[in-house]
Amino acid sequence: MLSPEEVQRYKRHLVLKEVGGEGQQKLKDARVLIIGAGGLGSPLLMYLAAAGVGTLGVIDDDVVSLDNLQRQIVHDTAHVGQPKVDSAKDMIARLNPHVTVETHNARLDAANALDIISRYDIVCDGSDNFATRYLVSDACYFAKRTLVFAAVGPFDGYVTTFKPHLSDAEGKPYPSYRCIFPEAPPPGTVANCSEVGVLGAIVGVVGTLQATEALKEITGAGESLAGRLLIYDAKDGRFETVRVAWDPANALSGRNPLIRDLSIHEGTAPAAACASD
Repeated sequence: MLSPEEVQRYKRHLVLKEVGGEGQQKLKDARVLIIGAGGLGSPLLMYLAAAGVGTLGVIDDDVVSLDNLQRQIVHDTAHVGQPKVDSAKDMIARLNPHVTVETHNARLDAANALDIISRYDIVCDGSDNFATRYLVSDACYFAKRTLVFAAVGPFDGYVTTFKPHLSDAEGKPYPSYRCIFPEAPPPGTVANCSEVGVLGAIVGVVGTLQATEALKEITGAGESLAGRLLIYDAKDGRFETVRVAWDPANALSGRNPLIRDLSIHEGTAPAAACASD
């Protein structure tokens, strides 16, 4: 049940017919894991907390640095040098004391991914490297957890929802990350954001879109992005949505899967990518 203070806090949700009291209770009961407390993780954490998601998990093994603050708005100058998960927890406590924050000051790997991801209902990937993205996607598939994915470049962004453990209205499985990107690009072919830069507000736009999709998945409002990829071009001020289909030959969720556990990720080191750092 919502307390009188929560009713007051969430009244704009409560009068919204697509959310209402039932939807707000779903948000309060929900457990969402955010991978990375960086550029995408910042708006994700803040908007999910503001919306009243009852439990937020955040995993990151990095510390706040001064050059993070141009885009990672969940952190501030006073927290430079502190673990990002602790900094994020402090901010959320100030924003909404009704939200429980579970911190994981660690790097997600093949040994801990299934255990951590299985504790949550929905996973939001705000990671900044291909190794972690494939690991998160594969682990969510095995744990049967919906994954809301986003990535950014210097002036562009991408958002979609993966739930390949479920099927669409026609009975076909939804696509996985490996349906779009069967393999990671060769090392060195994708520039690192520390080299090419990123407009700070880009991660705010894309992370907010990602938070919106997570809230939709929890409340059931609107149409899921599963099977569709939303593309944002900031330079031209343009959004585009393209259909993404299940690939029956993909190695994870295809007809003859080659990946049956997370052992493929053992001993892999994250490779840099221009994304959500």
